[in-house]
Amino acid sequence: MLKASFKKYTLKFSEERGTSRGWLQTKDSWFISVWDSTNPETTGIGECSYLPGLNPEILATYEDKVKEVCDQINESEFWLNEGLIEFPSVHFGLETALLDLEKKGTKILFETEFSTQEKPISINGLIWMGTHENMMNQVDEKLKQGFRCIKLKIGAIDFEKELNILKSIREKSKTIEIRVDANGAFSPAEAMEKLKRLAEFNLHSIEQPIKQGLSATLNQLCKESPIPIALDEELIGKFSLEQKAETLDAIDPPYIILKPSLIGGIKGSKEWIKLAEERNIKWWITSALESNIGLNAVAQFVSTTDNKMFQGLGTGKLYTNNIPSPLTVIGDEISYIQDKNWNLSEL
Repeated sequence: MLKASFKKYTLKFSEERGTSRGWLQTKDSWFISVWDSTNPETTGIGECSYLPGLNPEILATYEDKVKEVCDQINESEFWLNEGLIEFPSVHFGLETALLDLEKKGTKILFETEFSTQEKPISINGLIWMGTHENMMNQVDEKLKQGFRCIKLKIGAIDFEKELNILKSIREKSKTIEIRVDANGAFSPAEAMEKLKRLAEFNLHSIEQPIKQGLSATLNQLCKESPIPIALDEELIGKFSLEQKAETLDAIDPPYIILKPSLIGGIKGSKEWIKLAEERNIKWWITSALESNIGLNAVAQFVSTTDNKMFQGLGTGKLYTNNIPSPLTVIGDEISYIQDKNWNLSEL
């Protein structure tokens, strides 16, 4: 008989991190453990990760939902796909815990060249918001490390200063792929003018220039923007296949970005991928500030696909108390190093 328990865990950032939604010092996750009562020594672990202002779930009742799921499992009354459609991060946590249990608690959720042969995945370097000097120091560090693609959060400081940062980056490197993420910070009235000014710096793409829910405006921007637009927050809260298909048809973006914790886990991601590929929409996957437990699940899922784009998986060193794991970033690639071990003593 399947049994389950959970533990809340507060991840501590190595330094305060700036986003368009404010500054972050900590982030909470809830780890679900599942096991068979006839073999309690073998446990699968999955991460339910919560980002205030981004998850569609409500924080005040979040832990209650995780507890309810575990209680239902313990009472043999739970059905994964039917019970958590509107709780994507809890779905992801339980889904990956069950996968891990199926794999005898090895954390090898998918046997791919990444997880079994140390074949690396190319990733982008994330530049956090800050002062011009701070952001340029981050850029210098990423260039020194060998990153071929960087992603900048924009929209929280003065736009002219952000343009100056992009200009400085381009002066340092003509070839590096630059992605920017506005997190919906532009107003519809100003968006096109800002996109035109950003285009001077030969950007790969911009994520979510305006807030979600403005499909007609975003569709027009996708048609006219000199920079390819990628949907991010726009995918959150779309639970049915019909809603997902309608979103892609209404906006017709060049790219979509998949965060499994926010869109229904591996199952939800696969649905978006199928719909996108049917429409010739390209995609890549990013983590959503999970610990190494969630990051491992996302990276291993990516490795089951043939997507060759830079993925957003370089978040493992953000925390002072992350879960020690075989995940290792060397240069601009993440690998699963076989001779490094998991340390799950805190869970």
